Parts: sequence; C-alpha cells; structure tokens
Amino acid sequence: MKISKRVETNYSKIDRRKEYSLKEAVSILKDIQGAKFDETVEAHINLGVDPRHADQNIRGTVLYPFGTGKKIRVLVLTKSKVDEAIQAGADFAGLEEYVEKIQGGWTDVDVIISSPDVMAQVGKLGKILGPKGLMPNPKSGTVTNDVAAAVKEVKAGRVEVRVDKNGLIHSPVGKRSFPQDSLEENIKALMSTLMRLRPTSAKGIYFQKMTLTTTMGPGIRVDKSTVI
Repeated sequence: MKISKRVETNYSKIDRRKEYSLKEAVSILKDIQGAKFDETVEAHINLGVDPRHADQNIRGTVLYPFGTGKKIRVLVLTKSKVDEAIQAGADFAGLEEYVEKIQGGWTDVDVIISSPDVMAQVGKLGKILGPKGLMPNPKSGTVTNDVAAAVKEVKAGRVEVRVDKNGLIHSPVGKRSFPQDSLEENIKALMSTLMRLRPTSAKGIYFQKMTLTTTMGPGIRVDKSTVI
C-alpha cells in the first residue's frame, strides 16, 4: 500500500521498538507533521484484567484537568430538574419529548444524564442508547440527583472510561494543539483514575502497556514508569 510522504516522514522519526518517556512521547506527537485539522490525542492502554469477570470489567470516569478540547452536547432526561440542568449548561433537558425523539431515531448528543426518578421510562430506551454508549448509568455518574454538577463536570472534561473485551482502554486525552504540560497532566489524570479502579482480584501486572497517538498519526510506546 502506498503511503504519503507525511506519514513516511512521521514514521521515520519514531523507533517503534523503543519506549519513550511520557515527556518525550508527547513532544514527538506535537513535533511530527499533523493533519489539516486539530487532531485528537488518544491513549491506548493494555490492562492485566479479564473483563469476562464482572469485578474486573473496569468502568468509571476521569475528570481531565484541561478538558478534551471537544464541545460536548449534553441531554438531561428529567421532569423536576429541567431548569437546573439548563442553567448548568445542558444543551437539552426534558423527558417525554426527548424520549419520543429518541424512539424516532434521534441521538444527536454526546452524553445523556438522567435523574433517578425517571429511569423507569429511560430504561425503555436501552436497546437504542446502549449500543451507542449513551445509556445513563450510575457507574459513569450519568444517573444522579445532582444533575447540575454532572452537567458541569461533563462540560469541563469528564469522560467515561471502560475496558473492552480484550482488556484495553481507549480514551481521548486532549488535542494536538494543547500545551505539552496540559497533555501530560491529562494523561496522568487518566492513569491515576485507572490505578484507583484496579480490582483486587486482578493478578499479575496490572498496567502493562501504553501507546499514544493522534487521529492520523503513528503510535508511540510510552515507558510506564514515567506515567505512574
């Protein structure tokens, strides 16, 4: 397969066998030739867990101190806290009209938050929202009585992280245009969260490998000792 000169040049700057320090890896990501848009920086992490066991199916949220650089559209499904949600910055808030819209195929949002008192109605949307990763869940902080706090955190950069069936975590950690220190701090916040979520039943090496990349860029292996 023919590759572009940009891709070829970028790969030539990286030793695929080497593990770089976090500072070096981020510096390389910012130094290589980027695409024509502000690429997302992504972290891909191998964890020593078996997601087939419920207690090792890691799921939680990380609040990035410098956000992700993405504008997040938030829908709050509630009856009693509509004004509270809108004042906190929600893009949409209500119940019946949005339940009907979702049943009709509308899912033009990034995060859905629900107050507990309406989950009986929201639960009926599981077949639609579940496959899209939009179903509210207490473990991800999206089923809560304090919808205002949840909206503010999501808008500020709170992201759900969840291990996939292969024991991998994939998460955005910012934009390529972010300052070096901001990207490093976001990555450390992600690792701090994952270490806190470490299940007691996980045996062997928990944090196995980390790779950083951009949307259109090469993967860069990171020395885990420089992250935790």
